Amino acid sequence: MLYNWKNIALAALLVFISGCGFEPLYVEKKSDSEWYYNNEFDTGIKDEMANIKVELIQDRIGQLIRNDLLDKLTPKGMPKSPKYYLRVTKIDKNEIDQALRNDITATRKKVIYKAFYELTDKQKKRLLRGNSVAYLGYDILRDPYSTTFAQKKNEKNAAKIIANDISLRLGAYFHSLQTKRGNPNEY
Repeated sequence: MLYNWKNIALAALLVFISGCGFEPLYVEKKSDSEWYYNNEFDTGIKDEMANIKVELIQDRIGQLIRNDLLDKLTPKGMPKSPKYYLRVTKIDKNEIDQALRNDITATRKKVIYKAFYELTDKQKKRLLRGNSVAYLGYDILRDPYSTTFAQKKNEKNAAKIIANDISLRLGAYFHSLQTKRGNPNEY
């Protein structure tokens, strides 16, 4: 009897998700009711994102973010004649002491990274702008080397989180263009 309730709950969840406007990002839509065409994925969004030139970003965290963005957006190399330009204009870092001892020294730091980005076309027209935030933390240890290692690991993780977020937002932007126009090759 419990097995039947699981099936009913799964069916209800699927009906709920389909009714909330959920759309797969990398699947070709042939009509209002068909998402798949010969079981092939739509590469229009990926191809369009490969036309983005990621500008240089200052600081070490900026270099890490740029490297991750290059891996995600242009895995085959920088485009020769890019259609779009992505700039990360500013990266803020805020550290907050946590887990205080009796002598008011912290044993843990919470770190918030906030990156501001902007996507423009060849004519420098702004297409998309936003910010991405990464919340992380690390322990302050007695060994300074271990604490420094934890800080560097934290910075690498923040770069990955921010790059993932920016690339997902870019994918959603190009997906919205595709669904408005109906043809992925007409960006």
